Amino acid sequence: MLFKNILKRNKILSTRVFSSATAVDYDFAEKPNIAELNLANPGKLTMTNLCGSIKDAMDTAMETDDSTLLFGEDVKFGGVFRCSVGLVEKYGNDRVFNTPLCEQGIAGFAIGTTVSGSTTIAEMQFADYIFPAFDQLVGEAAKYRYRSGNEFNCGGLTIRTPCGAVGHGALYHSQSPEAYFAHAPGLVLVIPRGPIQAKGLLLSAIRSKDPVIFFEPKALYRMAEEEVPDEDYEIPLGKAEVMREGTDVTLVGYGMQLRKIILAAELAKKEGIS
Repeated sequence: MLFKNILKRNKILSTRVFSSATAVDYDFAEKPNIAELNLANPGKLTMTNLCGSIKDAMDTAMETDDSTLLFGEDVKFGGVFRCSVGLVEKYGNDRVFNTPLCEQGIAGFAIGTTVSGSTTIAEMQFADYIFPAFDQLVGEAAKYRYRSGNEFNCGGLTIRTPCGAVGHGALYHSQSPEAYFAHAPGLVLVIPRGPIQAKGLLLSAIRSKDPVIFFEPKALYRMAEEEVPDEDYEIPLGKAEVMREGTDVTLVGYGMQLRKIILAAELAKKEGIS
């Protein structure tokens, strides 16, 4: 009887929660933190989605560092999600080019170009297919500096990969495999929550002295829109951000999860919980 009452109470609570606040009704867009981003021209902003901010970051990186390469499956044509549209026309086939459908080969080639002195942005078309490259990334890229006594390193390597579900990707286009890589010393993992964060974090990742896997929640590519600074700016890696202060409960998350967390915090606020 007690178990039935708990189920009944939770069912009522969950119905009330999901009917009183939805992601569709809530505006998740943020304003640029001028002081934190150290913007020189804070008034120059462009409304863009997460896909556009990713492209803007890669464009900025390639413009400011002529050693930067971008390659992966179909990136020359803009990529399956259109995040690299126009970059081959601007930077040429020597710097933006397609690869065979071979994730292990993409990772191995990316390690080679990085160790040879290039800044490398390599795209895995879907995070679900990153597993054939697992040994290259965990066994090679992550350990390159340590095993060579700092004579060589993969510090200029960024692996970009769309992750997560969008509702129609089924089992091979809906996974979020970041937990597998989170336990590998030597790799940095980054997952943005919106366009402003995506641009600053991706630029920091590309310029980092450590190899980075940059997971991009594909559901946010077109859904998330913000006024993004036009200029070159970076957001520090590995630094937690306090989105709002509270006194009762601590909520921690990243990427797409933060939308659920924000809604939960709004509902808690109505119940007098900070």
